[in-house]
Formats: sequence, structure tokens, C-alpha cells
Amino acid sequence: MFTGSLVALVTPFKNNAVDEAAFQALVAWHVSQGTHGIVPCGTTGESPTLSHAEHKRVVELAIEAAGGRIPVIAGTGSNSTSEAIELTRHAKMAGADAALVVTPYYNKPTQEGLYQHFKAIHDEAELPIIIYNIPGRSVVDMSVATMGRLARLPNIVGVKDATANLQRPLDVRREIGADFCQLSGEDATIVAFLAQGGVGCISVTANVAPALCAELHNAWRAGDYQTVFRVRDLLGPLHNAMFLETNPAPAKYAVSLLGRCENSVRLPLVTVTDDTKIKVKAAMTQLGLLG
Repeated sequence: MFTGSLVALVTPFKNNAVDEAAFQALVAWHVSQGTHGIVPCGTTGESPTLSHAEHKRVVELAIEAAGGRIPVIAGTGSNSTSEAIELTRHAKMAGADAALVVTPYYNKPTQEGLYQHFKAIHDEAELPIIIYNIPGRSVVDMSVATMGRLARLPNIVGVKDATANLQRPLDVRREIGADFCQLSGEDATIVAFLAQGGVGCISVTANVAPALCAELHNAWRAGDYQTVFRVRDLLGPLHNAMFLETNPAPAKYAVSLLGRCENSVRLPLVTVTDDTKIKVKAAMTQLGLLG
């Protein structure tokens, strides 16, 4: 259903408000660069510090700018089930192609709690749902068995796997089947993830090098492994640079160097240090992204 390079899109700010023009220009740029899908209002989009009104507006802006040319998977997760239902219903109404719903953070639900949370959203929202499993941020890890239970519901269609456990996609494939859409949430392991049964990546690095990220996935689908490995090796230093400090601060700085947004994040995040700026700039220069 969803494959290839899907960008976990940053949310540009200007005077601490959403820069709507810059955001829609970013979406249009990604379409032109060959990105296979847009994912607004995820972690990289600073969803924790967007108000509900801003969150909904950003989803609407993404759908409008994409214009049906590539899919939009709206981040709609929350650690409040009722809030996640509200945001997912809005995404459906706005015309999103799917919702990305994170496992509830801070609450630390049991596996049964995880199942009931996602089932409630599924039953109320009538939109394809991709589970976002990211134990490093949410402190809970959805088991393969729980994911298998959820996959029996017709609109639970896939997972964004940010566990960095390369055994996981094999286990999920055996438990659920090849039709379950497995997307990596870890840029640095994407080729290995694809080899283990994945079909794409919701990518931070694609904010900065969308054409190269798309080229890697296009080459994988074509069986052109020489190109896959060449692009993988080229992107390695940039993947590392994107996580020198807390995401999305390095990505925001990198996109600002491309002249596509201001280098601005919302507290409690802060802009990257001078040392990180040097390393991000060097990685981009090495790839030919900066003159």
C-alpha cells in the first residue's frame, strides 16, 4: 500500500508560528524530487509542541500541497485515546490516505492496553492505520503477537518500526504475512530492513536528500543492487549527522542551509550547537547538497 521513501516532514516555524508557505513549498519540492509519500505531524514534525489547531492545519496544508500526487500519512497519535481518535477522524475528513499512530508514551500501557487503544481508534476513525512502534521514545514496545492481533482488524495495515531490531521484520512477516506494510523508522538500517521484508522507510534524512533517498528505493524495487549499495554508502554520513542531537534539530538546521525554512525549533528543543552545525554542513557538502 505504501512503499519507498516517505519523508517524516519537518514543520517550519517563523516567529514561533507555523510557516505555512514554507511548509507547502517543502511538500511541492518533495513531489518534484521523487519522494514517495509525505508524513506530517510526526516526531520530526514536532507534533508534541503543536497545538491541536496547528496540528490539524498542518495536515490540511500537506494534503492540499500534495494534491493527490503522492500519499499523505498524517501523524495522529497521542497518549490519550480520545485525542488520538479526534486527530484521526480529522485526518480522514481532511483527505489523508492513512494515519500514523504512535504507541502511547508515558502511560506505559500493557499489551492489552495497546491493543484496546489501537482498536478504539480503528473502530472510530475508518482510516487505514500504521502503528508507530518506537520504544526509545514511548517506553513501551508492542509485541509481535499484539501486532498480529491488531492486523486482523481491516484498517490496521502496517507498522513504522523504529526498534532498530532487524529480527523484527522477519518475525512480523511470519506472524502477519507479506501484505502487512512494514516501514523502517531507522534511516541507517534501511537496506538491511528492506532485505528482511520491509517495503519502505519513513525517513528523517529525506528532509535533506530526498532525491537520493528516493533513488535508493527505486533501485531496490528494480533489483539494481549496485546502485542501492552505492547510494547507501553515500548517505551514511548524512544519516549519522541527522542524529548527532535530538531529532529534528539537526534536520531543521540542514533544511535551513538549503534555504527552505528557518533554523527554528520549539522549546524544550533547542537549535544545534556550533560543533554539530560543522558536522551537518560537512556531511551535506560531501554529498554535493551545498555549493
